[in-house]
Formats: sequence, C-alpha cells, structure tokens
Amino acid sequence: MAGGHKTIAAPRHLFSDTKAAGASTADMKAYLAAALIAPLTAACAIIPDTPRGNGDAASQGSAVAIGSPVWAGDAILTPLAIIEDTRCPADVQCFHGGELTVSTRIAATHWTQTAPLTLGDPYEVMGRTYVLATAAPLPTAGGDIPAGDYRFVFERQ
Repeated sequence: MAGGHKTIAAPRHLFSDTKAAGASTADMKAYLAAALIAPLTAACAIIPDTPRGNGDAASQGSAVAIGSPVWAGDAILTPLAIIEDTRCPADVQCFHGGELTVSTRIAATHWTQTAPLTLGDPYEVMGRTYVLATAAPLPTAGGDIPAGDYRFVFERQ
C-alpha cells in the first residue's frame, strides 16, 4: 500500500434504520434528562455561600444583646461576653475615659474568628475592618451593669 490511502468502513449497524431507531429513543430520553438536570445543578453551584448564625441575625445597624447575632457588611457578628468595662460612669468626672472590650464572634464566608473588639477601635481581619461602634448603657457610680442589659452596635468600615 505504498502511496495509497486505507479506507475504513463504519459498521453497518450504526447506519441501520432499525437499530438506530431503537437506540435513538433511549438516547434521546437520556439526553433530555441530562439537559433538564444540568441547569438545575449549575444553579446550585452558583448560590453564594453565606455565613451561618444560630437563627436569624438582626439587620445591620441594630443594637443587639450578648449572644444575639447581627449583620455587619457581609459578616455576622455575635457579642459573646464582656471582657472588661472600665468606662467612666455617666455621673462621675474622670481623667481617663476607660474602655469596653467585648469578645465577639465574626462569621463570614468560609471562616469564623472570635476576637476582642474594643469600643471605637477598628479591628481588621481577612481584609475587612469591623468596629464596635456604640454600647449602652453607660455605667453609673452606683453599680455594675447586668450582662443582659448591654446593647451593642457593630459596623463594617
């Protein structure tokens, strides 16, 4: 076969009307099933992963209590415990204003961290900056604030 071309013949059953007709119905059903399922699974694949909280998180800017989650940008922040509250009581004149630091869980897409957020101080994590913007009530000279009475507002800057 020097210089010649070899011809390969296709099997006859591939072009036979009887076999092709039987196979095409089954093949068509499989093709239709795949065509209908593919867009559904593709849609599932593009749903964004969002942080999870225990129950619903309050809307951004809401004042929340210890243990109550709240949205701050694209993350959910949950104040867990008071670490320190040395703020100057409202009815006393102080030389130093003091600080309030709250242990806070920050949950965003694919990561969670617990961090000490201090009132008014920016806290940066994963390229995001969060602030414990406000806290109420202010302490008074007469006594301690019960943990359940605190309310916090968090912001993402």
